[in-house]
Amino acid sequence: MRFSQLIASLQQGSAGLQDHQLAEDPELLSCASLDQAKANQLSFLEQGNALTTQLSHSKVGAVLIPPQDDLRVIAEQRGLAFAVLRDPRLAFAEALEQLHPRSRPKAGVHPTAVIGDQVHLGQGISIGAHVVIGDGSRIGAYSVVHPGVVIYEDVVVGEANELHANAVLQPGSRLGLNCVVHSNAVVGSEGFGFVPTANGWRKMPQTGLVVLEDGVEVGCGSTIDRPSVGETRIGAGTKIDNLVQIGHGVVTGQGCALASQVGIAGGARLGDGVILAGQVGVANRAVIGDRAIASSKSGIHGEVEAGEVVSGYPAIPNRLWLRCSASFSKLPEMAKMLRKLTRDTPQ
Repeated sequence: MRFSQLIASLQQGSAGLQDHQLAEDPELLSCASLDQAKANQLSFLEQGNALTTQLSHSKVGAVLIPPQDDLRVIAEQRGLAFAVLRDPRLAFAEALEQLHPRSRPKAGVHPTAVIGDQVHLGQGISIGAHVVIGDGSRIGAYSVVHPGVVIYEDVVVGEANELHANAVLQPGSRLGLNCVVHSNAVVGSEGFGFVPTANGWRKMPQTGLVVLEDGVEVGCGSTIDRPSVGETRIGAGTKIDNLVQIGHGVVTGQGCALASQVGIAGGARLGDGVILAGQVGVANRAVIGDRAIASSKSGIHGEVEAGEVVSGYPAIPNRLWLRCSASFSKLPEMAKMLRKLTRDTPQ
């Protein structure tokens, strides 16, 4: 793809193209980071990017930059092809789609697939090798089910979903439109529900639903449990990383982002746009307000206000956590001083 063709595409995108220079209109074959890019590759920079200094000697063929005068001057002096955009990262994502278009499997059902009774398959779907679909389930039009996927009975998959190899949808799973479930993820697994008795633990039947609203993406190895009654609901546009555990009865708002190894206990409530960084733990029935952010390894036990940024275990406001963490290394000396003051103080 010529850089001029990419510019034409970016003009139709959402990244806010402001200006560009074609230079020699290089042929672009792929993308790379600025420090590794070659003459036939595209790269990008954001404001404050640590690779900014690389622009002066990078071998990149074309670069996407923010509206920053110093970067523009360097690009012009070097005769690079460049585009100035409001959001270069978004433009880079759009460019990757153009330079690396995804192939779609052919529509049809592989002869090794096992299809149960009264299963409804929409038009244009692709069912891969060794897929198993249980009785009464429904797969929406233009969905792609890759090899080895297991879909239990009473599952509803909306239109244009993609289920990657070896994903499992257990009974009561309900997927909206344009969802993606990656390999080895399990949606609708039984919640961890047991009742203590004099004779040990009595299993609580898990008869509820798991609902993924439109545009939800579930990463590899993640699990989303169904509850005993009611539903576990993941809000539209929420993105779930690999190895995330979401307990029974959890409800998230729209557009949340849950990073790897997040664990959310049963009954927790997340508002819209919540971001949980890696290894955050959320306790049973905790409540997190809209657009709140929890930094890595935070432990949330109660309620987090909307828009709050929290850190630490138990989680406290991030600014307070930074002050506390700055004192941790001083604690031995402070304890020594306190003991001395105690000894020297008359009783």
